Amino acid sequence: MLKRLICMMVVVSFVIGLAAVASADRLEEIKERGTLICGVKDAVVPFGFVDEKTNQIVGFDVDMCDYIAKDIGVKPELKPVTSATRIPMVSQGSIDLAIATMTHKFERDDVIDFSITYFMDGQKILVAKDGDVKSVADLAGKKVGTAKGSTSEKNIKDAQPDCTVISFEGYPQAFLALKQGKVAAVTTDSTILLGLKNSDENPDNWVIAGDFISAEPYGIGLPENESNFRDEVNLALNKMWKSGDYEKIYNKWFGKDSKYYLPLDWKMELWP
Repeated sequence: MLKRLICMMVVVSFVIGLAAVASADRLEEIKERGTLICGVKDAVVPFGFVDEKTNQIVGFDVDMCDYIAKDIGVKPELKPVTSATRIPMVSQGSIDLAIATMTHKFERDDVIDFSITYFMDGQKILVAKDGDVKSVADLAGKKVGTAKGSTSEKNIKDAQPDCTVISFEGYPQAFLALKQGKVAAVTTDSTILLGLKNSDENPDNWVIAGDFISAEPYGIGLPENESNFRDEVNLALNKMWKSGDYEKIYNKWFGKDSKYYLPLDWKMELWP
């Protein structure tokens, strides 16, 4: 009888423990931990890159992480991600969220969740100014560089089926291939191309060409089915926009006095 009672107590304790784990959500874990672990790019100017003077990761996405962490009441912690690793790192729990130039696409919703759009862009191509490629139509039979795991891989193939897509670990490697003549163009979102171009020693040698071939609404990648955490992030984004803090961060990286000028011509989805 005593053995049976002990066994029952062990089973009940185990069930209670499982229930506690199930009920604990990511937002509670973040607050208890005291840090928000953000996955950011570390080689994509001006969203996330290493500052040569401080050796720290800085950029637009980094400032977004800082704001959200402060709004939650914790400290930010940065982890570098690539286009290929950001979704697995969110789904596996090694980062709390990914603010990493990630386009919100329905197929990605099968694995992770997303915030509302926090940045709007579109895909174009970067080519040599004195070259023969002026638009996507000119890429037939040519090689195009982009990053592994990006939406750019599929979009460029849809826009120009006769090109050959060469996927690199990141955009700096794709740009190097362009400078070495190994590809005829680099394709990704226009702001990332702008960062590549204007960070080069000879920016006038390169031009962002042609029309947009796709819309690229950026969302923050979040763990699946963590509605409390997702709501908190969306609330922080709304606060940021309404207070004018978003515009301040935006102008810091994309304003007229920056190297990457891009007019702020879209509005965030705001909730009453």
